[in-house]
Amino acid sequence: MIGYYVSNRGLHTVAQWEPGCWINVECPGDEDRELLLNRYQVPEAFLNDIEDVDERPRIEEEDGWHLIVIRIPCRNVDSGVPYSTVPLGLIFKDEVVVSVCHFKTDLIDDFILYTKRKAFDIHTRYDLAFRLLLSASVWYQKYLKQVNMRIKEAEKELERSIRNEDLQTLLKLEKSLEFFITSLKGNDILLHKLRNLKSHRDTFDADLVEDVEIELKQAQETTNTYSNILSGMMDAYASVISNNLNVIMKQLTLVSIILMIPTLIASLFGMNVRNGLEEQSWSFGLIIIISVMLSGIGVFLFKRKKWF
Repeated sequence: MIGYYVSNRGLHTVAQWEPGCWINVECPGDEDRELLLNRYQVPEAFLNDIEDVDERPRIEEEDGWHLIVIRIPCRNVDSGVPYSTVPLGLIFKDEVVVSVCHFKTDLIDDFILYTKRKAFDIHTRYDLAFRLLLSASVWYQKYLKQVNMRIKEAEKELERSIRNEDLQTLLKLEKSLEFFITSLKGNDILLHKLRNLKSHRDTFDADLVEDVEIELKQAQETTNTYSNILSGMMDAYASVISNNLNVIMKQLTLVSIILMIPTLIASLFGMNVRNGLEEQSWSFGLIIIISVMLSGIGVFLFKRKKWF
């Protein structure tokens, strides 16, 4: 799907391409790809790079074309991992400015609405890149708040009973945080490269660059904090599960020892040998009483040692 936007106190949709307008492409099909290649002469190698879901953040130049790849967060509906990151490519040369993302995300629509709400203009291509980086950092923090809420919900469920489903939920959230950490680190490296471009450094909005750096660093610190908390929580529950298993095995062993006492007595008196009690009617009851007394003494001794 292709959309054309011009900056006039916010980004506004136009029906067709105008020189210098922003061409936003989400989930491009074959027709969209052919249009970018044939009409706008976008390098095919750049489009192929953006199609790779694992493409890392970077900046590249080829034949006057510039490619900037940003890792942006997205919410997964069908996948087992609730949140992940995908590449967003910004390609530009002369009057052509194209952004391509092969996944539908919340970021782009929110970014467009935000520009209208704040009524600011986007003057240059690098200005657009910095603002997309800023929006990505904000969305990382929004998803991190949702991750934190899910962690608390899973923790409450685990306090009632430790179930595999809740542990799997924490494991999936831990994977999401690992994706965030890696992508934010790549975006941070990209920001430093953009900020230090000698040919454009003097044209950058210093306040905007500072805002991007602050939001990006805050997203990194929050992600690292949640990741450390979650890792510690997983280790703690692993220790609890191991301890519970040890307690259960210990209790089963003690029960086996207690039951072995009457079994031993019954085995000795049940053999086909003369023991002087064969003719007595009270012998069976006496043996039962002795077995129960010995078992009770065993239970008493175990409780005294706090093994039960």
